[in-house]
Amino acid sequence: MKKILIIEDTFEVRDNLEEILELAGYDVVSAENGKIGVKLALEQSPDLILCDVMMPELDGFGVVKILSSKPETADIPFIFLTARADKQDFRKGMNLGADDYITKPFDDVELLDAIEMRLKKSEKIKNSFDGNPSSFNSFLDTAKSELALRKLTLNREHRSFTKKSEIYTEHSHPRYLFFIHTGKIKTFKTNEWGKELITNIYRAGEFLGYESLIKNEKYNDNATALENVELSLIPKDEFLDLLYSNKELSAKFIKMLADNIYNKEEKLLKLAYDSIRKRVANALIELNERYENEGIQIMRDDLAALIGTAKETAIRTLSEFKEDKIIEIQAGKIKILDLNALKNLPS
Repeated sequence: MKKILIIEDTFEVRDNLEEILELAGYDVVSAENGKIGVKLALEQSPDLILCDVMMPELDGFGVVKILSSKPETADIPFIFLTARADKQDFRKGMNLGADDYITKPFDDVELLDAIEMRLKKSEKIKNSFDGNPSSFNSFLDTAKSELALRKLTLNREHRSFTKKSEIYTEHSHPRYLFFIHTGKIKTFKTNEWGKELITNIYRAGEFLGYESLIKNEKYNDNATALENVELSLIPKDEFLDLLYSNKELSAKFIKMLADNIYNKEEKLLKLAYDSIRKRVANALIELNERYENEGIQIMRDDLAALIGTAKETAIRTLSEFKEDKIIEIQAGKIKILDLNALKNLPS
């Protein structure tokens, strides 16, 4: 169970945060001011810290400065909670070592998503260094690239898009790099009869639209919100300037481009040679990872577009999987009951 330290001087806010996090399955410790918070951080070694900015005794900036300077707490993800949205506060907090910034009043889902994302990134960095000298350089490169990506998304324009809203369209000129804070987005191509083929599904914590920016070309696909999404918009010129001047960031996006090419080649091979049942199975496996095993909520039209078949065929195959007790479907949400059965289906 992950442990979260809350440092917040307002009792009502602190109590509400404790209740939300405990219901979400976290072990919670709390402090009513910055001095106590620093002491608890050193004693308890939490997995993540939520900290108010304006507090008596020691404010949030003082807390993050102290903890960032100590080896035993420097790597703990740190999220500021504040009612102030001044850009100088954002910049000061991030420069001192904070990982994220949530403005009060906050949405419960937004808060939990931010916590989950930071914990996952922290775990990824820790796993990249297993204590062996041979892995040390890899660990440093990962840490540097994570820092570069964090700075890239700092103080950017935020936009909300409702489900089915267009993010961009094919043949339009790219102006921004998009970073997804919440929600999921599909990219797709259409043929002359308007039939869709989904090329990818992006989720919170991922970047969107960088291929066209790097190639300096028009978009070669469309992007639409699969659900309500919150995006940061990073201007094209700022992204390219940082890309060309920061080798860690460049290496990160080169790897992302290479992964995209590999995944698309694999998908084309599967579309060409796999049976419909195998293609549906592969799509469900991929979506299960995207939805993090919490149940797949996708329109049947979109599922069909993901595997390149008719909606009726996709629905019929899902019904067969349901009869075989491989999946269950409740209120339109697909839950995988036997992942191995899907993985081991013959081609």
